[in-house]
Amino acid sequence: MSPVTETQEHQALRKAVAALGQKYGREYLARVAREGGHPDELWADAAALGYLGVNLPQEYGGGGGGIAELSIVLEELGAAGCPLLMMVVSPAICGTVISRFGTGAQKQAWLPGLADGSRTMAFGITEPDAGSNSHRITTTARRDGDDWILTGRKVFISGVDIADATLVVGRTEDSRSGRLKPCLFIVPREAPGFTRTVIDMELQAAEKQFELVLDDVRLPAEALVGDEDAGLLQLFAGLNPERIMTAAFAIGMGRYALSKAVDYARTRQVWKDPIGAHQAVAHPLAQAHIELELARLMMQKAAALYDAGDDMGAGEASNMAKYAAGEACVRAVDQSVHTLGGNGLTREYGLASLITASRVARIAPVSREMILNFISHQTLGLPKSY
Repeated sequence: MSPVTETQEHQALRKAVAALGQKYGREYLARVAREGGHPDELWADAAALGYLGVNLPQEYGGGGGGIAELSIVLEELGAAGCPLLMMVVSPAICGTVISRFGTGAQKQAWLPGLADGSRTMAFGITEPDAGSNSHRITTTARRDGDDWILTGRKVFISGVDIADATLVVGRTEDSRSGRLKPCLFIVPREAPGFTRTVIDMELQAAEKQFELVLDDVRLPAEALVGDEDAGLLQLFAGLNPERIMTAAFAIGMGRYALSKAVDYARTRQVWKDPIGAHQAVAHPLAQAHIELELARLMMQKAAALYDAGDDMGAGEASNMAKYAAGEACVRAVDQSVHTLGGNGLTREYGLASLITASRVARIAPVSREMILNFISHQTLGLPKSY
């Protein structure tokens, strides 16, 4: 385990990414979302500086770091008001899975592009009737000669319109037992039979959400990532980084909201003193800060365990980090809005939209209730109710 204090390298990375974030800020991201565009300029700058691929192997153009470094990048962009959601999906989930389990050809085809930002990949696991329950996924893959045929549906898949391909979780039949097991397939965006429909979301974001239909999508043998029999091992190799990065997303958002509230409380004067002098205003902000800091500690622990190769330990810690960060983010945003009063609901101050956005960290990629199930069963050893 690394110490709880950050290395000088990590501190320097934070400072550098924060400077990039300040160059863009929340107004940039809000404008891009309003215009129906994508944060291409920020994505390109982050890529050119080596931030997008900081977790990918150096031999493929990455930074040779881990999820610890990538989570710092996302957190600091979030704290500046301009987090990049596709960082969670493309380098963290897909890049990690391919770098750990992909063939040499798959690594060569995808990792350099994922590292330099020129290529992106979406991740498709959630289904209408299964959520993220990998045991109930109904998207199936069957062999047809050397090819694979994929059939099924996915929902709430981010960024499919801008991604070159989607890493789809399907299930194949075990010839020995007849049982279905999860497998991962790279599905190109324009593959015949692979269609997408935008889901109309109240949440305003640059990254759109999609429902996907796979209607007998034919893929070559090399579309399968890793070993057909590895199943859940490969899947969770992507899901743990996803939870850690969601924690980073939430902590960054909470820090952004809190900083706006603190600035306001320090300068807003109604009576003879700034409102931040009153404990009823100051103490809840201090509490929000404490909760965000505690969540970051668990995120750092989860990233350290994952980067050290402890998948089991990282599973527990990444779920805890995601839970803690989601709760801390929601409370920080709520308290920040209340600190500003009516101004907290104006477009000028830019906090009201975070009321909806902060809930994402409680819901995705796995609900807080399912995390509580995981901890009660896996950590505490309590019996399952399902």
